[in-house]
Amino acid sequence: MSAGDWADQALAGVMERVRTTQDQVGDRFPLYAGPEDGVWRTTGRGSWTGGFWAGLLWLRARRTGAPADRKAAADRTARLAPWAEADTAARGLILWYPTALAGDDPAAAALRERAARAALRDRDRGLGIVPWGDAFGGPRLRARADGVPGMVPLLAAADPAAAAGHLHRHLDLCLAGGGEPRPAWRFDEARSRWLPCEDPRPGWSRGRAWLLLAVADALLRPEVAAQEPGRLTAAARHLLALDGVLAGPLVPPDGADAPRGPLDTSAAAITAVALLKLARLPEDWSRACAYRGVAILSRLAEGHLTQGGDGRPAGMLLDGCYDAAEGLAERHELIWGDFFLALGLASLNGLVDLTRV
Repeated sequence: MSAGDWADQALAGVMERVRTTQDQVGDRFPLYAGPEDGVWRTTGRGSWTGGFWAGLLWLRARRTGAPADRKAAADRTARLAPWAEADTAARGLILWYPTALAGDDPAAAALRERAARAALRDRDRGLGIVPWGDAFGGPRLRARADGVPGMVPLLAAADPAAAAGHLHRHLDLCLAGGGEPRPAWRFDEARSRWLPCEDPRPGWSRGRAWLLLAVADALLRPEVAAQEPGRLTAAARHLLALDGVLAGPLVPPDGADAPRGPLDTSAAAITAVALLKLARLPEDWSRACAYRGVAILSRLAEGHLTQGGDGRPAGMLLDGCYDAAEGLAERHELIWGDFFLALGLASLNGLVDLTRV
């Protein structure tokens, strides 16, 4: 079986899961599903993951070309519009991916522009970032690794310098001291300084994956990369040197400090997409990134994707870890894991150009 064959089969499985998910969740948004039965926990407004469900619907529409599938994707994307002005940097995750995959859909383009303008207005010029915000509770003035991917290309359309500043401030904090990234910080206004947060902890596999993805996005946008030449390349090299990125386990544990703890296939899928983006660059790492990205996707498809026929739906990417610290959905199907697996697979057969998503 050629690489194209297994990738096409795996993508077909994930797209079949999109169908069964749509039948199950109706007008709600899926969050995570149990590994035994594939029943989704859902949310009405989408939370920080709503864009990944809309993104999966756009991937299906691209694959089938069916007007009904396109309408379903457009309708679900429109449901995310209230997040454009929400006080959270997570709107990059929520709104970039579905609107970028929507192609020439005018409503999606208008929503993306609206979100970009709103994010730029909310940027704290003194801190140099769009704060994590208080939409999900907690202190507003935080910088988190998951507040960078999606936000970089979203901001870049409105102000490339603001996009670069948002990313570099996060890299300055998260990569301070070398070693494993510290994925979350809060600004202490009384002392006028940044302080590390205990949660998420250093070594969080999705933290490093989100940062790698954001760096790859910036490097693929000359208008952003040109703001501080060389710094992004250095950050990419630092992240690529971490164990488990270009070497080590293809599917990492959720935490580097708990190598025998639960795996996180969603971190692996995000990493694979980031690596395939980096492979598009004329750097000495490109071949290694391409090989590793495909290897990760192959492992996910072969070892963690349900095939159906055992009482569970086909196309479930299992062994994702939502929140190990809280014991929440530690070996489950996660909607963002499904999305990034599908996005990576779709790039292998030419359905998606990763330089544009």
